[in-house]
Amino acid sequence: MSLKHVFSPVKLRHKTLKNRIVFGAHTTNMAQNGLPGDQHLAYYRERAMGGAAMIVVEPMPVHPAAVLTRGNFRHSSDKVIPHFTRLTEACKAHGTVMIQQLYHVGAHGDWDNSWHANWSPSGGPSYHDNDGSHEMTVDEIEETIDSFVQAAIRCQKAGFDGVEVWAAYHCLLDQFWTPFSNRRMDEWGGSLENRTRFSREVLRRIREACGEDFIIGLSVNDDSDKEVCLSRDEMVEIVALHDAENLMDYVTVGSGSYFDFYKLLPSFQYPENLGADLAERLKGAVQHALVTAESNIRTPENANTVLGSGQADLVALVRAQIADPHLVTKARQGRLEDIRGCLTCNQQCWGRRGRDYYISCLINPSAGHEYLWGGDRFTPAEKPKTILVVGAGPAGLETARVAAERGHKVILAEASSELGGQFRLAGLQPRRAQITDLIAWYGRQLDKLGVDLRFNSYMDAEDIQAVGADEVVLATGSMPAGTGFQKALPHVPELPGIETGNVWSVEDVMGRAARLGQKVIVLDEGGNWRGIGTAWHLAEAGHQVSIVTPDAMVARELFRSATDFPARRTLARLGASFVTEAAIAGWSGQAAEVQCLLTGERSQLLADSLVLATGNVAENRLAGDLRALGIASYIVGDACAPRLASAAIFEGRKTGLTI
Repeated sequence: MSLKHVFSPVKLRHKTLKNRIVFGAHTTNMAQNGLPGDQHLAYYRERAMGGAAMIVVEPMPVHPAAVLTRGNFRHSSDKVIPHFTRLTEACKAHGTVMIQQLYHVGAHGDWDNSWHANWSPSGGPSYHDNDGSHEMTVDEIEETIDSFVQAAIRCQKAGFDGVEVWAAYHCLLDQFWTPFSNRRMDEWGGSLENRTRFSREVLRRIREACGEDFIIGLSVNDDSDKEVCLSRDEMVEIVALHDAENLMDYVTVGSGSYFDFYKLLPSFQYPENLGADLAERLKGAVQHALVTAESNIRTPENANTVLGSGQADLVALVRAQIADPHLVTKARQGRLEDIRGCLTCNQQCWGRRGRDYYISCLINPSAGHEYLWGGDRFTPAEKPKTILVVGAGPAGLETARVAAERGHKVILAEASSELGGQFRLAGLQPRRAQITDLIAWYGRQLDKLGVDLRFNSYMDAEDIQAVGADEVVLATGSMPAGTGFQKALPHVPELPGIETGNVWSVEDVMGRAARLGQKVIVLDEGGNWRGIGTAWHLAEAGHQVSIVTPDAMVARELFRSATDFPARRTLARLGASFVTEAAIAGWSGQAAEVQCLLTGERSQLLADSLVLATGNVAENRLAGDLRALGIASYIVGDACAPRLASAAIFEGRKTGLTI
């Protein structure tokens, strides 16, 4: 398709952007001792090499009260300048305009990381944790404004072309704008002019300090369905006021806020292009600033549609370029089918950031490891070999792809008639077709690379020996234990009554092997999409679903990826019931004996079928059989240890690079 809107250059103050795709700001959490190092440099350089017209480097806290994560940069220190200079020079060498975001979260800070009380306009509550905040004095307001200015000066000295001032998600600037959080009666509160004084002073003083050849952006958000947040009309009025004074060169529009954290990085549970509606409103209200739409804009095609319909001037594709840093170049070359599409799963980007680790990506494990693996590119093998990969689940697919990219002759043997293994079953859960799209992408890549793909090829040790490959990789996955063992009842090796029947695994359900009655219990030990997605599938199909979990809440593990509440909300809407902090002590074929883990009390829960989302066991018997024949092998993915797909793809990438 034509992407003429994406690849139309545009002037942004003193710079010309070569296309309309931005790699927007997000916390990578990669700083070491508060400084960007080789990991940061390689991560951003890869996206610059990949064609992003502008990169907005993750937020710099401007003040001691603004520190939020372990991986934040040092605030208020010139020591960051030479380290950022390395980064800006490396990225600008590829024609990329470099911006750094400046932020202050106000009331929503993290005292455990900052060792500083949260500051806010009126001492409001934190929606990040349970702390309160300190009401800023006038002197502290002036101190904070100056901290923004000093941070911008450091950015300019480090070679950044500009800064993006963060006013989104109900951060400090937004807290001044919003009557809920700004109840001041002085010149910093009350009227619209007073409530916007703080942000206007920040932008105006940055311009005075950094001069005309310096880009200033403003980041805002759309969370208008929350009663205490600014409506779209109010946000348009505020942005138009700043634009009328010519205070910024562009404005970026995201979604969600600290009041609705789940829409900050909207997963596959949400519609696409969430930021485009407010962006369109703002584009009609501003006279000077360009408008950037972001939030769940996944693909170049989506970006082209948003641009072509006049909803925005620029589009930020963030997770999409984490998943495929060369997305822009591939799109420009007309290779849309080669783009590795983001799953919007949040499992390794937000999921790791939320645990205060550096970020990565489920489908692109080179993210965060570019400095170790040479980017998302491949060095040819010194001595090409014949590689046999057994199993075409995610670990096997990635091993085969990477080994073939490096010039090896690869044979991929799969016992079934389809690619993907259990990962394919996950793609059959509601709204998760992006997984099946990814598996189709693997199929196209393997075909282009000339991989010898052999379906319906169950292999034993003698079959593998007969192939005579130089290296063997076992990606044979895992299987349900079939015992009903629960970690919550470690003294019970097998679920009493499991032999009575009507007990199925989630693999049985999603693979359409299960014969289920109307009332179904899902015993969910993992709290992740394996059980939750299966329960959603069943509830959507009309089954009466009860979820039993040993955790204090359903979908506990999905909290990491900010997908848990939307999942529970959907399940509740579909009529599912939740039994938490409980285990199943027995099964009769028509009912489960549910044991409360808090009191030990037992009760009956009637059901026609029991679905087990309990732990799997590795399918790795081949490794021992091969050792007996004197054949060494690599073991990757669930065959090594049952885990999530992110571990399987990571090990596939690492093994493909190692061989």
